[in-house]
Amino acid sequence: MHQLLLLRHAKSSWDDPKLEDRDRPLNKRGHRAAACMRQAIIDLGLIPDMVLISPARRVHETLAALEPWEETPLIESIEALYLATAEQMLALLREVNETVRSVMLIGHNPGMQELAAQLAASSADSEIKRRLLAGFPTAALAEFSVGTRWEQLDSGGTRLVRFLTPKTLAESAV
Repeated sequence: MHQLLLLRHAKSSWDDPKLEDRDRPLNKRGHRAAACMRQAIIDLGLIPDMVLISPARRVHETLAALEPWEETPLIESIEALYLATAEQMLALLREVNETVRSVMLIGHNPGMQELAAQLAASSADSEIKRRLLAGFPTAALAEFSVGTRWEQLDSGGTRLVRFLTPKTLAESAV
């Protein structure tokens, strides 16, 4: 059994219109949301063996906010993940070595939401699935249990375990 964690980067800043899209940093809300998600990841024991990331600055800053890890994962920045489609992300995940138990992919929408919806398609209808299908906001995390080999990853072999957003985490803390 494998675990797949899909994390959308935290909220980025649009303050400097001269910056290229891939160079935009996180804004204050993004830093707070990433810190909130870090605590949830720690509390739930969601420690990946491997983290695949887009080269965008906002993705790197999201990853930095999750560190340090209890056990340091292998981190791989992959150019093809920058604004990748669901199909491109799925193709990269299918190349993961079978010895890797847990993978976190940090990337961008709309591809992230499309991939999560695709992988959740065979999961039982639930409130969690309805929330995921309604949108994949910045700093949101979807956890999937994967019952197939990585090379066979598709909706038929996955089960949506949880879907966390900074907003739902804040509401549950009240």
